[in-house]
Amino acid sequence: KYNKPGNVFLGVIHRIDRPVSGVVVFAKTGKALSRMNALIKTRNFHKRYLAIVENAPNAAKGKLIHYMKKNNAKNKSFTSLTPKEGYKKAELEFAILAKSERYFLLEINPLTGRHHQIRAQLSAIGCPIKGDVKYGAKRTNKDASISLHARSVSFVHPVSKEKIVISAPPPADALWTAITKVRD
Repeated sequence: KYNKPGNVFLGVIHRIDRPVSGVVVFAKTGKALSRMNALIKTRNFHKRYLAIVENAPNAAKGKLIHYMKKNNAKNKSFTSLTPKEGYKKAELEFAILAKSERYFLLEINPLTGRHHQIRAQLSAIGCPIKGDVKYGAKRTNKDASISLHARSVSFVHPVSKEKIVISAPPPADALWTAITKVRD
């Protein structure tokens, strides 16, 4: 499209876990990747998630602060309420958006970016994500997904200085459709 010399470049700016749906942003040049990585490092790249959980949190909205450590052998992260050697601080904000007979729809604003952070922190407060048996859900989803959706990312474009918001609708399955309709 741009008639640039050389090979095509595609850089991954951030990632989402394999069973999660939603927005992922890529960079078309190495320079763009560096600029976007700087936004992430300075916490100027914001993500919003939706999660369907099996239990209600103790409050309609709040902030979770844990200390987390990744176990590479198990590909799982563990939480602690108090600082421990090798654990990193993890913070997120949540709000209940809707509920059905058996599930609750949460909006999640991660303030840090730890391995499996949302999954581990919600599990730590007794609210496992539907389908996430690794973190305490009762059973898997039929398609092996978990009910966690990267709803949007927002940032100020490093060159144009325009505010960019990229969003993706939740999956079109029956539960996502039903619980998001309750919200509307």
